[in-house]
Amino acid sequence: MEVCYNANTIAGHPDVHSPVTTLTKENAPAFYEPDVQILTSGGLRIPVHASILVSASPVLENIIDRPRKHRSTEKVIPILGVPCGAVSSFIGFLYTSRCTEEEMEKYGIHLLALSHVYSVPQLKQRCTKGLGERLTIDNVVDVLQLARLCDAPDLYLRCMKLAASRFKAVEKTEGWKFLQDHDPWLELQILQFMDEAESRIKRTRRRRQEQGLYLQLSEAMECLEHICTEGCTSVGPYEVGPTKNRGPCSKFSTCQGLQLLIRHFATCKKRVNGGCLRCKRMWQLLRLHSSMCEQSDSCRVPLCRQFKLKAQLEKKGDDGRWRLLVKKVVSAKTISSLSQQKRKRMEESRGTVGDYSIRSFKL
Repeated sequence: MEVCYNANTIAGHPDVHSPVTTLTKENAPAFYEPDVQILTSGGLRIPVHASILVSASPVLENIIDRPRKHRSTEKVIPILGVPCGAVSSFIGFLYTSRCTEEEMEKYGIHLLALSHVYSVPQLKQRCTKGLGERLTIDNVVDVLQLARLCDAPDLYLRCMKLAASRFKAVEKTEGWKFLQDHDPWLELQILQFMDEAESRIKRTRRRRQEQGLYLQLSEAMECLEHICTEGCTSVGPYEVGPTKNRGPCSKFSTCQGLQLLIRHFATCKKRVNGGCLRCKRMWQLLRLHSSMCEQSDSCRVPLCRQFKLKAQLEKKGDDGRWRLLVKKVVSAKTISSLSQQKRKRMEESRGTVGDYSIRSFKL
C-alpha cells in the first residue's frame, strides 16, 4: 500500500488527487502533517487531517474519537464499497466544500451515498441537485432506488415524475427489469404514484370545467340584470324600449343568447305544461338570480321577489345542492370581479409608466 503526503496525486493512482494539496499555509496554519489515513477498496491509503474530518462529519468524529486498543497504532478509517476516485472526491469536498462538474458526472451516485452515510448535508444537497439535472430514462430507476435509501425526498420525487411521464420507455430499461425481480415494493409505489398523478389530472380538469360553468352562470346573471335594467340590442324593460342605435355590450356573446332565450320564454306555449327545456332553463336562471339578489324589493328582474317569497315559505330541507350551486356561482363572481380589478390596475400602471417614459423623452 502506497502512502504519499504532499504530492499532487496519490502514488500509484495518477487519476486520484490527494485532498491534502488543497490546503496551504494560509488557510491551514495550525497543521501540516496528516494524522489519519483513509483506506479505500483498492487498498489505497489517503492521508488526511483529523480536525478537518471532525469539523465536517459527525460520523467521522465518532470514529476518530473511538478509543483504540493500542495507542501507538496508526489511525486508519476504512471507506469501502466505492471507487477510490469517489473517496478522494469526498475527502476533497470535506476540505474545500467544492465539487466539480466532472466529479459529479463521474461519481455523483457514490458521493450521494457517502454524504448520507457520513452525514454531510452540504454534499448531499449538491448531489441531489447534480443527479437531478442528469436524470435520463436509463438511469432514473437506479437513482430512484438510491434516493429512497439515502433519504433524498426531492430527488426521489423528481425521479418519480420522470418515471411516470416516460413510463413506456422506462419499463424497457434493464433497471426496470431488475426492479421487477428484486424490489416489487418500489415497483408498486411507482405504479401507485402514476395512478395518483392521473387522478389528480382528472380532478384538476373536472374542477376547471366546473369553474368555467360557474363563471358562465355568473356572467349570465350579470347579463340578465343588464337586460332588465338598461336593455340591450333587442330586449329591455318595457319603459326603455330597445333602439336601433344601441350597440352591443361588452359581453354580447352571452347577452345575445340570453335575449333569444327571453324572447322564446315570452312566447312559448309549452312552458305552461312544463314541456319545454328552454323554458325550464330560463326558470332556473330566474331562480338563481333570485337566490343571489340582495335587493329583491327594488330589483327589475322578473319574478325575483316571487321566487324569494316562495323559498321562504317552502324552506325545503333537501335543497342543499341548490344552495351549493348558488354559493359556487357567487364565489366565481367574486373571483372574476377581483381578477378584473387587478387586471385593470396593472393596465393603468403600465399606461402610467408608458406616459411617463413618453413625457421624459426630449424631442
